[in-house]
Amino acid sequence: MTLHPRSITLTSPEETSQFAARLGAELHPGDVVLLEGEIGSGKTHFARSLIQSLMTEPEDVPSPTYTLVQAYDTLAGEIWHCDLYRLSAVEEVEELGLIEAFDTAICLVEWPDKLGSLTPETALKLSFETDPDTMENRHLTLSWSDPKWPFKLESAE
Repeated sequence: MTLHPRSITLTSPEETSQFAARLGAELHPGDVVLLEGEIGSGKTHFARSLIQSLMTEPEDVPSPTYTLVQAYDTLAGEIWHCDLYRLSAVEEVEELGLIEAFDTAICLVEWPDKLGSLTPETALKLSFETDPDTMENRHLTLSWSDPKWPFKLESAE
């Protein structure tokens, strides 16, 4: 698997939301986006912005930290927003039904390292990093191996 990394800097929460909305417009069921980064790096803000941008009627999008999975019906299809932080074993991923959702829904997965060997090879990985000098800035590294992502990303940037 050859990764093709690209880095961008987002200079405000609004810019992060705008990028999330542009990427969301390119997503379809079967697309998996892995969201990596420390607590407070912007993963949930990004996911919330992406989901809300695809809703017909705006609604609250809570963090799935305690529910593990929140599902939303959107214009682009069903979106699963997953937070795997509290999982302790890869078998718990299967119990959530996430493996099937990888094929049938748009999946946004926070703390994707918990997927282990179940990580889809076709996923787009977004690694968020807070700028130590400017709390508003987020450095985002995008990496993928599936040939579908360059076109989707070109349209989103």
